[in-house]
Amino acid sequence: MTETFALSPHETLAARFAGRVEFAARFVPRPNIGHVVLDFDGTLSLIREGWPEVMLPMFEELLPRVDGEAPEAVRAMLWDDIMTLNGRQTIYQMMKFAERVMERGGEAREPLEYKHDYLRRLEVRIQSRIDRLAKGGAEPGEFLLHGTLDLLDGMAARGWALYLASGTDEPFVKREAEWLGLARYFGGHIYGALDDYENFSKKQVIERILAEHNVDGDRLMVIGDGYVEIENGRDVGALTVAVASDEANNGAGRVDPWKRERLLGVGADIVIPDYQDAAVLLDVIEGK
Repeated sequence: MTETFALSPHETLAARFAGRVEFAARFVPRPNIGHVVLDFDGTLSLIREGWPEVMLPMFEELLPRVDGEAPEAVRAMLWDDIMTLNGRQTIYQMMKFAERVMERGGEAREPLEYKHDYLRRLEVRIQSRIDRLAKGGAEPGEFLLHGTLDLLDGMAARGWALYLASGTDEPFVKREAEWLGLARYFGGHIYGALDDYENFSKKQVIERILAEHNVDGDRLMVIGDGYVEIENGRDVGALTVAVASDEANNGAGRVDPWKRERLLGVGADIVIPDYQDAAVLLDVIEGK
């Protein structure tokens, strides 16, 4: 006689997905969702795919050396600094780097100067992508995380209010959202980093939504691939969907293990690699 085992409720939910999905033990459906905050880079847009490969070498180049320090250890330290702050405005990564410079007895530049240096280097890396999009030489879908439009269409059809909040500078976010055909989903609710960094944060966007609409966190969903937005969402009781996207292999359905571990660690309710199963995901969130 073959022994059979009943699936747990979360295993039953996961079985509905064609691709990979992971539910935290705390996950419960939220049939009353009405507002959704989404990150941009790595969550929807792939225009800036590879940005850590610009920031990390820059930091390695500019960091004062300490005798006897292994390059691999320095690289690991800087990588952890960068990715732990992923999702916050870029200036915070530069502020942390300035601290590292001073720890080693160096004379740090102003964080804003580091930021502008990084943005110049990043523009060089992504210039061909920008040119192709701006001149119509590339289809927007080439630079969208797999299934993005299915996700946004599904949420718009439900009447949910959508907000885009990015740690990338606001002019770039608005420009790239237009090129990718995403601006229409968000209306005037596209927010990004400012040089006057204290006047913007994802936390501020979330708090403003809850206050202006007089709703609790249980009516909010936060979707992103960064540590910060998942933590901010968890802190107000929102449903948090972590996109542990493997940006270099878009559409492969692979989970980035570093993102997965960190995002579950700060309170993600659901982890996905992309939006292959957007329709199922939204139904499960609603409890259908």
